[in-house]
Amino acid sequence: MMKDEFFKLMEQHVSVRNFKEEPLEKDIKDQLLMAAYSGSSSNFLQATSIIEVTDPKIRNQLATIARAPHAQKSGAFFVFVADMYRLAKVLEQKGNAVKPITSMESLMVSIVDTTISAENMALAAEAIGLGICYIGGIRNDLTKVSTLLDLPKYTVPLFGLTIGIPKSKNDPKPRMPLKNHVFNNRYNTNLSRNLAGYDETMRDYYAHRNSNSITSDWTTKTSDFLTNSQRPDIAPFLRHQGFEI
Repeated sequence: MMKDEFFKLMEQHVSVRNFKEEPLEKDIKDQLLMAAYSGSSSNFLQATSIIEVTDPKIRNQLATIARAPHAQKSGAFFVFVADMYRLAKVLEQKGNAVKPITSMESLMVSIVDTTISAENMALAAEAIGLGICYIGGIRNDLTKVSTLLDLPKYTVPLFGLTIGIPKSKNDPKPRMPLKNHVFNNRYNTNLSRNLAGYDETMRDYYAHRNSNSITSDWTTKTSDFLTNSQRPDIAPFLRHQGFEI
């Protein structure tokens, strides 16, 4: 792939929610998994695990929890897990205390590792013509998801990733102008909050997109979403999993 093609691919990213019901071939999935595990990792801890969900019952339950019916019908469905369990076992095997991996910093390391891994897989999938959609809705009930996937202590299921052959997709959403979130040397609060121009762009996008057109703009939709606290049970779940927060 040429440089210009690569950047164009990244700029054309869009979440796909309408897939052909065709399973991905094993060699394709193996390539995607290798792409995922080739990403950067803090101190090479490799603090992530991926669970491919092939059992239809489990997959349907996850889709129900996530309120994402499209997660049932794509070519493959993966759950990305921030994983300090394996490292806890390494510490125990070496006769060391586990406590250091229960810190917020360790949790953040595993979250970052896992997110990098997932984005590698997503980009690799799009490079070969597949569509993807992140499924953050699995965090609607982390306790139930943890039980379904038999997750041990020191692990957190962060999100699902559904991948497959697109039947249809919307045009890419216009991203916020760089001037609103890329600054020189120090944070610029004036540029950060001056979003009137972006709202106008998004009003036009929402009104004319291929499906689910609405009358709104970015700040209105964002404010509506953030008005209520989201998923207050996450902190108790993290403490239950052994992390000190």
